[in-house]
Amino acid sequence: MSSEGMKNDNVSTAQTNAVKNHAAEQYEAFPGIKIMYYDIHSCYDESETAELLPCSTFEIFHCREGRMEFNVLGEYCYISSGDILFIRNRRNSGKLYFPLRHYHGITICVDTDNAAECPSCFLHDITVQPDVIAKKICGESAYYIARSNKSFEHIFSELYNVPEEIRHGYCKIKILELLLFLSVFDTDKEKSEKRNVTSYQVSLAKDAAEYLMENMDEKISLEQVADKYHVSVTALKTAFKAVYGVPFYSYIKTLKIESASYMLEHTDKTVIEIANEHGYDNASKFAAAFRSIKEVSPIEYRTIHSRNKRI
Repeated sequence: MSSEGMKNDNVSTAQTNAVKNHAAEQYEAFPGIKIMYYDIHSCYDESETAELLPCSTFEIFHCREGRMEFNVLGEYCYISSGDILFIRNRRNSGKLYFPLRHYHGITICVDTDNAAECPSCFLHDITVQPDVIAKKICGESAYYIARSNKSFEHIFSELYNVPEEIRHGYCKIKILELLLFLSVFDTDKEKSEKRNVTSYQVSLAKDAAEYLMENMDEKISLEQVADKYHVSVTALKTAFKAVYGVPFYSYIKTLKIESASYMLEHTDKTVIEIANEHGYDNASKFAAAFRSIKEVSPIEYRTIHSRNKRI
């Protein structure tokens, strides 16, 4: 097989390796209100969630790790770790896109037409009304973003670490707490920083990222990619940071290490073979780069994941 064919096979394998995980767990906290735990390792959520949602749905996305892109009527916006996205009627938007091929988070779906008018009515001094909250947060807009906020973070952090035997009841309590907080949340004071990105910037950044993925065994400079797409280095840097949330070279490093991690876990290739396939000419440089991302050496990573599989 030609070197080009081998390269394409590696790329195809790397893309296939991005397992299409979706909202693996979901619980109905109240009638019309459910919570979903997302664990995604691909560019898209391949489920048909948006198409199945009622038009009256109000969604609250909390990003724990990774990055998510959403496109509402051609307007591209992004959330990263700690950010919260509120969307009304996601059926009007495109598929959710995960630029870093890595996303962990929680989504709370509220069907404002079918949820109880006041889920907390048995607590006489607490009033939370989902429909009123949805209108308050989004107003006339299709969405609203709250950047990392200590009050929100406290609520969501506890949802990620709940013992299974009490999860259903605990989710009810935390959702009521979140809705109560949102009922007094000052959207004027906490201005939504949309950070809109143009469709041209999105297209440029994604084309560049695809090119990098297809050539992971090479050392490619920012200038080379800028020349390839006939843009200035500044324009490419700006577009790339806007879409991927990290600088150009940080993205390359992370992309290579994530791909190498999969190979360490799922193939019998040696560390030096994997290093070479990702553009590292010696094992020590590869190990240093790997440790900076994964906090363990390549050999330790393989050992840990082999042990987990046996368990």
